[in-house]
Amino acid sequence: MGMFGVRKPRRFNHQYIYADERKEKLSKMEENAKRDLGLLPKKEFSPEDIRGKFFEGTTHLKRRKESERKPLHIGVVLIIIALLLYIWHYLQSGSWTF
Repeated sequence: MGMFGVRKPRRFNHQYIYADERKEKLSKMEENAKRDLGLLPKKEFSPEDIRGKFFEGTTHLKRRKESERKPLHIGVVLIIIALLLYIWHYLQSGSWTF
């Protein structure tokens, strides 16, 4: 069991001490509400305002981004398909050569 039971080290997870994301989000909401009421001037468009909005709306992309999993590369998929076709050819013809 010693060879197969090797434990993985704990992942690094840095928690910010001096930054409060909840407080920043609330202040941004207040600022947007004041802009909607007309108490503050309209904000000019910047690409940073829409960056990351697609990930916020989808739960499966958020989970994949947090876990940092990489999707399967197209090369790996093509190699697997080629291997399966080669095995299928052997099962059909009975020989390994083409």
